Amino acid sequence: MELKIVTIEKPADMNFILGQSHFIKTVEDLYEAIVETVPGMKFGIGFCESSGPALVRWAGNDARLIELAQRNAMALASGHAFIIFMECGFPVNILNALKNVSEVCGIYCATANPVEVIVAETDQGRGILGIIDGVKTKGVETEGDIKTRKEFLRKIGYKL
Repeated sequence: MELKIVTIEKPADMNFILGQSHFIKTVEDLYEAIVETVPGMKFGIGFCESSGPALVRWAGNDARLIELAQRNAMALASGHAFIIFMECGFPVNILNALKNVSEVCGIYCATANPVEVIVAETDQGRGILGIIDGVKTKGVETEGDIKTRKEFLRKIGYKL
């Protein structure tokens, strides 16, 4: 077994979701879940098929985001992984809808942070072991940090 680090390539402020599924129809079901939940969201999906022709299956409604998803899925080349890049919305807007797609097994991350994916490669194929999402934690928040956090969430409309 060989361990590899795959860096997700994306614009610094772009959100994405990385997950795992189990069936070729995933790409179409994820597409439907997104457009039914946030119709105005722009997105691209890449899905690593892990049997048969073993292609990157794809869908989306924005050519640039589709290409980004295809390129990153191909770099991962890990069984049944999917990656979704998005604009005009955030992961929090669609996570529950994605988790309710019957063939979705799990979500590794949903973030705009820099991400490294730890991949194991054997003679059979590749699999995701885990992710490194952002930077190492630097400390514990203070009362001032709590106040700033609460004000920010209210400013952007996520809390009343």
